[in-house]
Amino acid sequence: MKRLFLPLLFFFALSAQSQPLLVPDISAREVQIRYSFTGAQLLLFGAIVYPGGRVPDEPADVVVVLRGPVEPILLREKQQVAGIWMNADSHRFRSAPGFYAVASSAPLDSLVDERTAAIYELGLNNLQLSPGGGARPDKERRFEAGLIDLRARQQLYKEMPGGVEIEQDVLYRARISIPSRVPVGTYTAETFLVQDGRVLAVATRDILIDKTGFERFIALAAARHPWFYGLAAVTISLLLGALAAFLFRKER
Repeated sequence: MKRLFLPLLFFFALSAQSQPLLVPDISAREVQIRYSFTGAQLLLFGAIVYPGGRVPDEPADVVVVLRGPVEPILLREKQQVAGIWMNADSHRFRSAPGFYAVASSAPLDSLVDERTAAIYELGLNNLQLSPGGGARPDKERRFEAGLIDLRARQQLYKEMPGGVEIEQDVLYRARISIPSRVPVGTYTAETFLVQDGRVLAVATRDILIDKTGFERFIALAAARHPWFYGLAAVTISLLLGALAAFLFRKER
């Protein structure tokens, strides 16, 4: 009887709220990357609890953002000089998300205005990248656009208008694909409830993406002992090159 009473009490407490609430969940709280990892698909789903349990005449929309760990980035710009492509300029970002995907039940520009989208970083054009400083504003804008375009082509940055499905105006779900080259770390899944251009509720869940097995050992060795890792990599390359040269001479 007690086990039945507590969920009912929780439901009635949510229904008594003056503002709608979000009850989110994720299909996996942890994603393990192995040598055979070719990508994954996360299902972000949940329910919208309206005051009194009554759905309004104009139900709210849902926006889901999956954001990867921030990291410093050095972006280089190549130009063709005398027929040869070479690094002509570079720009450093102090922090930028390693992964960013936004899915919404309708196009973002029809849900929120530019100010609200900028506050909550909804959309690729509203990502708050931290430039290294010292560069002209036009250069910063050019490299920001280049970074977003590069990561969009790598499937690390994406927008999915219509990517959130809402059933019976209460249950929602969104599927976000994780590419094989995804960076490891703690990810944040944010769900926004939007109505009449305003964000009514926000809910957050964390996801851990990490390497396991031999891949984890290599990653830890590179991070904790970079000099030994580099020396080992060079030594192995020299040994493999010498072995290949020996086998080639032997075949001749």
